[in-house]
Amino acid sequence: MTEHKIICGDSKKVSEIPDKSVSLIITSPPYPMIEMWDTMFSNQDPCISSFLEQGDGARAFHRMHDLLSKTWDECDRVLAQNGFICVNIGDATRTINGSFQLYSNHTQIINYFSGLGYSVLPDIHWRKPSNAPNKFMGSGMYPAGAYVTYEHEYILIFRKGEKRVFSEEEKSIRQKSAFFWEERNGWFSDLWEIKGTAQMVNNIKQGRERSAAFPFEIPYRLVNMYSIEGDTILDPFVGIGTTNLACMASNRNSIGVEIDPYIADLARQNIASSQAMLNRIIDSRIVRHLNYIDSLSKEKRDLCYRNEILGFDVRTKQETAIRIDHLSDVSIAENGVVSCTYNTQNELLPLY
Repeated sequence: MTEHKIICGDSKKVSEIPDKSVSLIITSPPYPMIEMWDTMFSNQDPCISSFLEQGDGARAFHRMHDLLSKTWDECDRVLAQNGFICVNIGDATRTINGSFQLYSNHTQIINYFSGLGYSVLPDIHWRKPSNAPNKFMGSGMYPAGAYVTYEHEYILIFRKGEKRVFSEEEKSIRQKSAFFWEERNGWFSDLWEIKGTAQMVNNIKQGRERSAAFPFEIPYRLVNMYSIEGDTILDPFVGIGTTNLACMASNRNSIGVEIDPYIADLARQNIASSQAMLNRIIDSRIVRHLNYIDSLSKEKRDLCYRNEILGFDVRTKQETAIRIDHLSDVSIAENGVVSCTYNTQNELLPLY
């Protein structure tokens, strides 16, 4: 069984979460110098709106990151030694006082975690495919007046301390939590091409207009890459609960923090009604693997191993202990905590 909690509060101080109790943090924070977040930052620090009104973009930018740094300090408190932090962040481009420039959010966050003593690991570029015909900003075809169009964001990866050492009990869980060979090849690439997701919130009168959700595929990959089943994952800017959903599909526990009461309630409703959708996602993962195996030449197929638990072939011996459990029940308690139970008999759904 796993548990999933949405805390409505400020991620700069989350007393409900004990020290060093979280194995992995995955989040996409508000992006400094993106206009949709100006009001949120300014409400927490009125100096930011003053600097923006004065046309002092640099000082506003750094004050916004000062606010984010308080959340990063809280993340450091709750993260276990050898745990990981994965931050999806985009740089901002903005014209202030007639001057257009880039505000490099990702370098500010790298510098901050490096200053805390974290290991800075290779990052991932998330490229969001665009169908827009105009691939430039500025003065069209004339030299020295146009700017490169930004079509990527960063997924920054940091480790607290040295590599994680697994106990004897955890080693078997780690084997069960392994990923498929072809997933490893795609997931551990430094370029992910994943479509963005809709960000509109249905009732804008009760909350902010956009949820700023990132695609499910991003936290789903990261959860599987940097944790094992039974770990607890935190998203301090959880929004509509996408990270919680990824954890539910992966048999991990999760905690999300959301400052907006309406969005927090939306997240609880979202994750509580997700069983059928998540089982379809689990099904699609298995189907992708089966299609991959079917695509192999006879010579490569003959070299495959057998995963007896799942009942199909895999490429490597390390994949033979993988279990992929479907959700058998999702329920929400009076305190708002969502509990998931899983089909540990590993019976495949009717699709198979």
